[in-house]
Amino acid sequence: MNTATLEAQAPAQSDVGSRPAEGRITDEAVAAARAMIGLHLRPEGPYLQDATADTLRNWCNGIGDLNPLYRDVGYGAASRYGSVLGHPMFPMAFGWLGRTRWGLPGVHGFYAGNDWELFRHIKPGDRITAIERVVGVEEKESQFSGRLVLQYVEAAYFNQRSELVARGLGTGTRHERKAARDAGKYKEIVQHEYSDEERDRIDEMILDEPKNIRGAAVRYWEEVEVGEELPTIARGPLSLMDTMGFLVGCGRGHTHGVVLQAAVKHPGHFFRNPEAGGGVEYTGIGHHRESVAKEVGVPGTYDYGPQRSSWMCTLVTNWMGDAGVLKRVRSEMRRFNIVGDTTYCKGKVIRKYVKDNTGLVDIELQAVNQRGEVTTPGIATVALPSRDVKRPAFIDGGAIDLELPVVR
Repeated sequence: MNTATLEAQAPAQSDVGSRPAEGRITDEAVAAARAMIGLHLRPEGPYLQDATADTLRNWCNGIGDLNPLYRDVGYGAASRYGSVLGHPMFPMAFGWLGRTRWGLPGVHGFYAGNDWELFRHIKPGDRITAIERVVGVEEKESQFSGRLVLQYVEAAYFNQRSELVARGLGTGTRHERKAARDAGKYKEIVQHEYSDEERDRIDEMILDEPKNIRGAAVRYWEEVEVGEELPTIARGPLSLMDTMGFLVGCGRGHTHGVVLQAAVKHPGHFFRNPEAGGGVEYTGIGHHRESVAKEVGVPGTYDYGPQRSSWMCTLVTNWMGDAGVLKRVRSEMRRFNIVGDTTYCKGKVIRKYVKDNTGLVDIELQAVNQRGEVTTPGIATVALPSRDVKRPAFIDGGAIDLELPVVR
């Protein structure tokens, strides 16, 4: 192929504007997105594929998880598994399921939640791959931006032996930037000013969290009671260290020519930011630049949804202990978590039952901010060992036909 042909195929660099694109949600754009239903998507990165002691620990650093089963090689070697394990949400290091990266060019996207089924533990030496496909497009009206589009993708994650590790349904929302700015749903929200007493309470909860990690002390199914509350964990006040640390934990980072090549290929998702002297930035930089966040109607920089989903998972794994197996976890992003907010992850047992000869527990999850607003409802199912000798002494990686109630 000659140079002239290459130049004819490549978009002009000038297509990258000086501010985020103002794409519109039109009937034609929605129809084009719906036409993609059933199509397989290219891997987003991929980013981290290889599970090693370092990548598993770094993922935990990025989500603030202190459980030694997922980060301490020595502890893992002495555990029932004979190895450190990957945090159940580690597959998201490969790619953020639900990230809005297809259809509706120039229309802003937000991660809106995941519903995960988990089948096998990840251990050092495993290599993760995924098959992702588009499964749905839905239109709705919202107070935030008026007309919006929900996009659904499904992904199956496999290890190097082609064994199914996890399966997830990801949801993303698309909003017109101008419509969200004009609606101003969150314009009255300002960064919270904490008293010394509030900060001391948050610090105490964070520093005391390791005391509530169940660890090697087996939690038996028979011990659990409906209505039992899980020890709350705190994440905050959210800072730039938290959001940047999550990117590092995911192995994400693009610079210079890598960014520019992507921008030339997908100009609607990048812009030349005057605050960076015209340097090219991705529209998702609103997680780190307040000016860009306000372009899409968010009052300040905000967290990453997959990070918050992982916090909800940590709440459960802290409680269930090493012998428990997280079988399913679902979370929905209902409100923004802006810099300065504190997230309190809470859980309550709402059901216990036996299915496929396995003791199961359903847990209602909530993430609540310092204003008392529920930002993230969710639900989880945990399989716990039983004292009944007629049931298996261990919980394997097989599938269980779970019947979770709808998230409220």
